[in-house]
Amino acid sequence: MVLRILAPLALAALLAASAVHARGYTPQERCGPHERVLIDTVPAGHCVALIADDAQGLEAPRRILEVAPNRFWVIDMGANWVPKRGRLLELTLAPGAARASVRTLADKLDRPLDLALGPDGQVWVGEADRLWRTPVLPAGQPVQRQVMLEGLPNVGAHPLKEIAFGPGNSLYVNMGSVTDACRNDAQQQPVPCPELGGARPRGAVYRARLDPQDGWKVKDFAPFATGLRNSVALVALPSGTVLQAENSIDYRDAGVPPEELNQLQAGRHYGWPYCVGRGVAARGYEKRYDCKQSTGPLQLWPAHAAPLHLLRGTDGSAYAKQLLTAWHGPRGHRVMQVPLGASGLPTGEPRAVLDGWTAKAGVRPLGRPTGMAIDSAGQLWVVEDFNRTVLLVRKAAP
Repeated sequence: MVLRILAPLALAALLAASAVHARGYTPQERCGPHERVLIDTVPAGHCVALIADDAQGLEAPRRILEVAPNRFWVIDMGANWVPKRGRLLELTLAPGAARASVRTLADKLDRPLDLALGPDGQVWVGEADRLWRTPVLPAGQPVQRQVMLEGLPNVGAHPLKEIAFGPGNSLYVNMGSVTDACRNDAQQQPVPCPELGGARPRGAVYRARLDPQDGWKVKDFAPFATGLRNSVALVALPSGTVLQAENSIDYRDAGVPPEELNQLQAGRHYGWPYCVGRGVAARGYEKRYDCKQSTGPLQLWPAHAAPLHLLRGTDGSAYAKQLLTAWHGPRGHRVMQVPLGASGLPTGEPRAVLDGWTAKAGVRPLGRPTGMAIDSAGQLWVVEDFNRTVLLVRKAAP
């Protein structure tokens, strides 16, 4: 009897160990002082370096932010979707080192997603139920958490909090929908969708004002735009334009519905759960809602691309005047860029920065980009959750 119990456990452990190994890249020569990973499409004259992975303790990295030269903070969700398993990590890359060193700054975070530098000069972290900030202290000192907004809804299918800072000390926060398509326990889809009602609707992006005269407290926190299933890709541009990449309803079909790039405006409704794409009734809502009441997208992106991050390219870098996006889904596994026109809005179709990232035995796993950063040297950093890596796109040796 004991053997019958232990054998499946041992088998599960063996399979888990194999799965961990299968996620890894097989280094291909060198990329500067680092191991090189082979991705078919990279910027001309560049290579992709493996900076950290599970050997440095990464479990599910979601975001990365440079806080000082060669010093980065990383949000690691830990066991995906398990509460209180997330961590804030510090990654330090010594000049000439092949791999970065990683240490934990904060642990037991509740499904953290985002970290961003606020107008107060501090780093803000978004957990499922709260936002907090901390100054960037000298290396080796602990963070000093100050909760800035708490009591946020942390249940349902989309509890993660993306944050974005805009002009005028504005703060935008994702409040993702409870369900995929507003189905209740009886699998009914009521109109109006109850998730969109009440004083604190879900499926929305909220806006707040930060008051620098009162300790940067969060004030006037209220819905800004609604009808947005899950805004985990959100950016506010210096022009004041707010862009959101929509992870659309999960049809089983490979080609529909499209993902969307939306320009958010105060008081507008963007279709979820009633409409997808450009005014097409979502399944279950045919002839039950007039999609002309909703604001349509700026662009349509491939179905199931799952955009998980938007990043404006910094001035002076090769990515200036570009909107970068990490596509994570089954038709994603790419980092793309869209030019930003003189109006500050995206123009033209997305173009590949990193592509040809399909699984290849003995070379690489399927790409799973979740977040990006551009450092002070203009280099692009990418993190992957499922593959548990930090990657650097850097110039190749001549």
